[in-house]
Amino acid sequence: MIAMLAKLLKALNSDSAPGQIALAFALALITGLTPLFSLHNVFVLFTACIVRINFGAFLLGTLFFSGLAYLLDPAAIALGESVLTHAAAQGFLTDLYQSDFWRATRFNNTLVMGSFIISMIGFIPVLLLARWLITVYRHKVMAWVEKLKITKILKASKFYKVYQALAE
Repeated sequence: MIAMLAKLLKALNSDSAPGQIALAFALALITGLTPLFSLHNVFVLFTACIVRINFGAFLLGTLFFSGLAYLLDPAAIALGESVLTHAAAQGFLTDLYQSDFWRATRFNNTLVMGSFIISMIGFIPVLLLARWLITVYRHKVMAWVEKLKITKILKASKFYKVYQALAE
């Protein structure tokens, strides 16, 4: 866990594009909020491996959003139930369920459907917010943090030694 956090700090302090780290967090939103063993998460993981993102940020974001998912599950279940029981969508959803592929996606499950909708709604805002926060961190916060006494204490710790080893 310390090594993963050190890799994230290394990425935040490096010259890598903020969009790469932000996209990692946005993709992590999908895998973190939805149930892990879903077919769409295989697609997201495949995308994360192909597109150039910070994989440490992706894993850390997945861990964070998985914890947040426990708080959002009741709302996701309610949303999924309302979508799946909507009268106008019954014919379409029944036709989808007749296909083996759509049955494998488990979108007939209220939690999967609701959490997938929530993650799709939150994808662009998380992407933009993460990119903005990374840019603000690099331009304003990083210089201020370097001046703090706690930073000097942390630089003497084991955590900083792991961070330095990864930076080389």
